[in-house]
Amino acid sequence: MQSFWKLGVTLALAAVLSSAAQAQSKLTIYTALENDQLASFKAEIEKAVPDVQVNWVRDSTGVITARFLAEKASPKADMVMGLAASSMLLFKQEGLLESYKPAGVDALKAAFRDPKEPYAWTGMDAYLSVVCFNKPEGEKRKAAAPVSWTDLAKPEFKDQVVMPHPASSGTGYLTIAAWIQVMGEKAAWEFMDKLHQNIAVYTHSGSAPCVQAAKGERMAGIGFDMRGAKEKTNGAPIDIVLPKEGAGWDMEATSIVKGTGSLDAAKKVADWGASKGANELYGKFFAIVAHEGVKAAPANYPSNAEAAMVKNDFSWMAENRERILAEWTKRYESKTQPK
Repeated sequence: MQSFWKLGVTLALAAVLSSAAQAQSKLTIYTALENDQLASFKAEIEKAVPDVQVNWVRDSTGVITARFLAEKASPKADMVMGLAASSMLLFKQEGLLESYKPAGVDALKAAFRDPKEPYAWTGMDAYLSVVCFNKPEGEKRKAAAPVSWTDLAKPEFKDQVVMPHPASSGTGYLTIAAWIQVMGEKAAWEFMDKLHQNIAVYTHSGSAPCVQAAKGERMAGIGFDMRGAKEKTNGAPIDIVLPKEGAGWDMEATSIVKGTGSLDAAKKVADWGASKGANELYGKFFAIVAHEGVKAAPANYPSNAEAAMVKNDFSWMAENRERILAEWTKRYESKTQPK
């Protein structure tokens, strides 16, 4: 009799667990978050929203953007998180994002909120382009650390500069978009023509240039701020340079995909994404976050970074993305790193 009772309890428990599992919403989230961030984000989301199970689809910004647009007739994602705001604006223009304003967005800095109705995306954190300059390699080649972007086109940097491919990497695109906005289109293409002569390779990752510079594989890597700070904190002999013309930047953002079958669950995750707790998580990886009440201070981060951010027109970046990338590819594709 006791064994039957135990069997009954076991079956009842199994039924409860099965029911709980079935009650969970599996959210497919497209992202360009770094691979080493995914586990932390998944754990925090599922802790805050227990009825959600996160399934990441991760790639670089350009690849995720192209994939999402290619699937627009039949979207496969429920949400997009940790992707450039310039990509989000493109998706919004295509009518691919759900209109939803998460709880708590009023506590975020104005620049991190979708400025145009219907509200469709919320900023998380900002990242900007820097030059990671390897000091021992510079001394070896009698090259001074660059002060201006144009310094990278000098003869002493021949074959010693690496930067991200703008069609693959969000860091790559924000960098060339800033050059065009700051220098003017004609002057920017002339500069990129000269810079191309010094480029060793265009990588498909925004992290790779600073990593290569940190290892001494190249003298200078055009990368993003936090990767440079991380490499320097890990002991790399690099300077993190913010050129005098200013730094291009973009922000990571979150949105809900229009037509998702898990809208209620996605809204809960979007609410979490705008919360102070979520911004504290962002602050572990980024110095500049959306929430007014969260101050991040990573080791070896440039103190003047926010002041160096150029005046950026995200709408212009979205509207001109295809044209700019086509021109860039026509001119410079020959030095792209093989996939």
